[in-house]
Amino acid sequence: MAPAVQKLTLSPSRDIPFNKLVLSQSNVRRVKSGVSIDELAEDIARRGTLLQSLNVRPVLDADGGETGVFEVPAGGRRYQALALLVKQKRLTKISPVPCVVRDPSTPILPEDDSLAENTQRVALHPLDQFRAFLDMRTKGMTEEEIAAAFFTTVQIVKQRLRLATVSPVLCSIYAEDGMTLEMLMAFTVNPDHARQEQVWEAVQHSHGRQPWHIRQFLTETSIPASDKRAQFVGVEAYQAAGGEILRDLFETDDGGWLQEPALLDRLVSEKLKAIADEIAAEGWKWISVDIDLPYGHDHGLRVMSGTAVDLTDDERAAREALREEYDRLEAEYSEADELPDEIDQRMDEIEAALEAFEQRPAIYDPAEIVRAGVFVSVDREGELVVRRGYVRPEDEAPVDARGHEVDGVADPTGASAGAENTGSVQRAIIAIGGQSAEPEEDDEEDVIKPLPERLVTELTAHRTLALRDAVGANPQVAMTALLHKLVRDTFQRTGTSGASLQASVNHVFFREQSKDLGETSYAKSIAQRHEDWKADLPADEDALWDWLATLDDASRLALLAHCVSYGINALYERPNPFSGSGASQSGLDRRMAEADRLARATGLDMVEVGFRPTVENYLGRVTKPRILAAVREGAGDRAAQLIDHLKKGDMAKEAERLLADSGWLPEPLRMIEHDEPATSGEGDEALPAFLTDDDEPSDEEDEVLHVVAAE
Repeated sequence: MAPAVQKLTLSPSRDIPFNKLVLSQSNVRRVKSGVSIDELAEDIARRGTLLQSLNVRPVLDADGGETGVFEVPAGGRRYQALALLVKQKRLTKISPVPCVVRDPSTPILPEDDSLAENTQRVALHPLDQFRAFLDMRTKGMTEEEIAAAFFTTVQIVKQRLRLATVSPVLCSIYAEDGMTLEMLMAFTVNPDHARQEQVWEAVQHSHGRQPWHIRQFLTETSIPASDKRAQFVGVEAYQAAGGEILRDLFETDDGGWLQEPALLDRLVSEKLKAIADEIAAEGWKWISVDIDLPYGHDHGLRVMSGTAVDLTDDERAAREALREEYDRLEAEYSEADELPDEIDQRMDEIEAALEAFEQRPAIYDPAEIVRAGVFVSVDREGELVVRRGYVRPEDEAPVDARGHEVDGVADPTGASAGAENTGSVQRAIIAIGGQSAEPEEDDEEDVIKPLPERLVTELTAHRTLALRDAVGANPQVAMTALLHKLVRDTFQRTGTSGASLQASVNHVFFREQSKDLGETSYAKSIAQRHEDWKADLPADEDALWDWLATLDDASRLALLAHCVSYGINALYERPNPFSGSGASQSGLDRRMAEADRLARATGLDMVEVGFRPTVENYLGRVTKPRILAAVREGAGDRAAQLIDHLKKGDMAKEAERLLADSGWLPEPLRMIEHDEPATSGEGDEALPAFLTDDDEPSDEEDEVLHVVAAE
């Protein structure tokens, strides 16, 4: 028969007047920790009760009888908080205090009770605190009220509330110690639960589990508020237009991240266009606008010299006063280790004002303005940069046989004459990002506009990389190409100069390229091949020679092919016959003809290597008639009819879907089959039909078009 289990009898609870309680010397807590006595007293007063009763024992006299006084071995901080309230006369001395009374005959020591109460309790998990704050917020408490109740700051309450809104999946992982609190904090940057979980899947088994890495993943499609585009437009204007900003409550985020890049880019374009329209009223022939003007954008252009606008007497006086103030402040604080904030700020203001006097706009000859243009851009600080007075070679005034300007002719186009006769200002041609900013008035007409020059350059960058990958993987073609160059250099002496052997690889970099170029299969293939070879190459030059000498023939040919491929240049660029920089028309024709030959030799097919026309790399960059023509060629007339009523943005998206698996390519990327080898003439050739304003070329004509863009 099983023995009977002895039943426990818990110590009874009762209310005891405060003046009958004394603090026991058996309390093990000696060092202050956690919430202060003052804060605990305020919390008791706010609640009007003790959340936990005091653990007390009767004080016995010499004969073992109870004296009516009770000592407090467990709950000393609560007792001291009550004593403070009594001292402040917010609590009477005889107020009843809930207590659990221990039997004086118990063998458990008072120190045992005190130690157990402080060590056996489990601290609240941070996640439970976050959720509790969220519950209180949901039930009507403000962030300020929560902060006041728990003696913390509003910022900390906001942080806790933000942590409670992280994906439940990630919160569960944190609760099971699958991630650190710092990592959970990083996930609060982006409120999208699906994106948070996607990033966790990407980093949980990698070395990139650092909080900064998580933040980087979560904001990679956003624009930092410190970006010059955001600074140029203004974060306030972005938000007023409906844009959202991601903020990090746990780290310095320099203003956060703008979540809608497309909206920001639109606002930038609109502001730049408005500025360009104002400048156009000055009478310039053209205005080139871009957030980042490409390197060498002003090469080969003549810079006009303007006349600085004279200052008025008042302006001169103001400038001198600023200079005197600056000199006085500089002398006054010359011995100071550090300038006071207000003095430092004032000196910055004076410097900016003085610089404004120096940067006053110049006055240009009206006869020069009508043939010149303006560059408009934004510097790294988000400030507008306007550079006036650049003349293109083709816009220079005609000259006679002696090299003098022809009298009475200010502009070859006749724009100035019209302006003088009518008293009006010529309409400037405004280009933003290399594309015309004028409305596409002929979109509704069946007119095929020329491909934008920048788009052709970006497309041929794709073709160049694909050619490099194809040649790098084909030693036979690479050897032929190299031998072809060496034979021409040796026997025809075309362009040889300098060193005894002119066989070198000039790396060609892409000044203008689409955002997806680096993510293409051919770009990744080249990069991987390069890294594989680089890992094997000795650093020392002599060691490299010995290493190359010992390579087997197959490896030598493969390495040769890779090196030769880096010298391939199939990029379109504007012919520049007036300057030593850039390519001539004949040089460009030769380049494109040789690129076609390499493509045929390697069997390069841009469809097979993965190029697909998208909104970003082609369809969103051309006119509606070109979009419809592409769909008609790639997917048939019926598909084109299905989208011909759509607006341009929607039409481009639908066209991308319709052309995804059609094998259709933009003209600059198509394989051109030549009946006979191309020759490079000395004179400039006419532009091909697909880049002119003429009607769409016939199928036969399209076979022999070279990839050059409209001027």
